[in-house]
This record gives sequence, C-alpha cells and structure tokens, in this order.
Amino acid sequence: MRKYVCTVCQWVYDPEEGDPDNGVAPGTPFAEIPEDWVCPECGAEKSEFEVLE
Repeated sequence: MRKYVCTVCQWVYDPEEGDPDNGVAPGTPFAEIPEDWVCPECGAEKSEFEVLE
C-alpha cells in the first residue's frame, strides 16, 4: 500500500500503521479513510495529501 504525505506539514500517512487515535485502523488504505478525516499533525484536509514517491 502506498504512503501519503501532507503537503502542509510533511506528516506521512502509513496504511500499515493507520491513525488509530483518530479512528483509522491499521491496514486502512488512504482511499478508504473518511473524507472528513484531517491530518493529525496540522489539521489539513485529506485533499492536501499526495502520494509519497
């Protein structure tokens, strides 16, 4: 699964880890994260993330 990076603060979403503190279970692909989820580091919207190359 691909990792995604926040273009605002550079926090990386790793699907293997998820974001359990904010309701995203480990193993959740980025595409399956709810649209109202925000970056846990800076609060940026999901649309501010890009695929980490």
